[in-house]
Amino acid sequence: MQHIWQQRRADEHKHRPNDNRSPWQVDRSRIIHAAAFRRLQAKTQIMGIGLNDFYRTRLTHSLEVSQIGSGLLRHLSRQHPDITCLPDESLLETLCLAHDIGHPPFGHGGEIALNYMMREHGGFEGNAQTLRIVAKLEPYTQGYGMNLTRRTLLGFIKYPALIDTLWHTHPEQNAKQQFIKAHDWRPAKGLYNDDQDLLDWILAPLDDSQRQRFTSHEQYDAYRHKTRYKSLDAAIMELADDIAYAVHDLEDAIATEQITVHDWQAHGEPALAQIDCPWLDDSRITERLFFGCEAQRKDIIGELVNLFITQSRLEQTDSRFGCDILRYQVTLPSAYMSLLNALKHFIYKRLIRAPHMQQIEFKGQKLIMELFAAFASDPLRLLPETTALSYRKAEQQGDNPLRVLCDYLSGMTDEYAYKTYQRLFAPTIGV
Repeated sequence: MQHIWQQRRADEHKHRPNDNRSPWQVDRSRIIHAAAFRRLQAKTQIMGIGLNDFYRTRLTHSLEVSQIGSGLLRHLSRQHPDITCLPDESLLETLCLAHDIGHPPFGHGGEIALNYMMREHGGFEGNAQTLRIVAKLEPYTQGYGMNLTRRTLLGFIKYPALIDTLWHTHPEQNAKQQFIKAHDWRPAKGLYNDDQDLLDWILAPLDDSQRQRFTSHEQYDAYRHKTRYKSLDAAIMELADDIAYAVHDLEDAIATEQITVHDWQAHGEPALAQIDCPWLDDSRITERLFFGCEAQRKDIIGELVNLFITQSRLEQTDSRFGCDILRYQVTLPSAYMSLLNALKHFIYKRLIRAPHMQQIEFKGQKLIMELFAAFASDPLRLLPETTALSYRKAEQQGDNPLRVLCDYLSGMTDEYAYKTYQRLFAPTIGV
């Protein structure tokens, strides 16, 4: 079984004398040297690049997720020495480093824009795009992306179902409507029908009953379903991502004065007061976040990260899974999960959903929609040569050519998307 999870989609015969790396270390190397990984330095994390002296891009965020993920893995290994299905450290670092490489320019605004423009052609979702980049698009091999191991690819799948099966009701569409309501066109979280062959290969070690259970889903909101399961590796990566988002993005928001002590006292403290968490009793969290020196703020940020790491534990989710990688998940005790969720919710409501931030997101959303419409109007004329060739090939083979256009736009950095827009639409800008 271990050999099956170390398999790659394409056979490799590399001339690498004395290469003693494990399969997981090879995967990590391929991520670090990928162009898609380097582009994270110029993609939005929460605020637009250049909008403020905001320290974290998606690249620095991903490095922090990797560090937190390694801490979680060390803790879980010590807490559960009898459980042998925990991932190798290099494998987990690979997932954490690359978990955001599928996210388009302008954050969630770009994601919503592409999902809307692809609504009749399979949709768009950032996690699905991550899997597509590492397994198909990155030009390490012809047609197999980085040609990563099966278990690594499984770890990238946070939502193991096809997007087309996850919409139970579609939002109403008005052809005369100039703008869209972002909430209605948030992506259903899953994988593209265009990548069905890839999903089949990744899940090949599972029997039919396990696969059916693993890809099952339930109603999430008025439009979408949501999957129930993910692999242990994906669960650890996701918890590391949540911790980085809740704690380090809070730190940046305070440091750049996007969140003030008045915001915190009006909205953060009341939420924390509802939580029965022993750590909060003596934490002096408000004092240390807002009234101490920068070193004190750094200290409580580190304390929070350590708290969530050391409170994590493994639990069985469904004993019917014959595969241990699917049977176990990482969790937090309810009090500490409530604390983590309260911090995430505070960041979401007071920063991400703040009107000035939503206006910036809306601008990026509109820009991507107009770029998509322009390129789709005459793709073989406007697309770069290599992308145009891929577009024509998809047409000839009866594939989904608009997926090629979506791949191109989603791979742009914020600045490159803006310059492309200027080149196409601004009358005073030259080539």
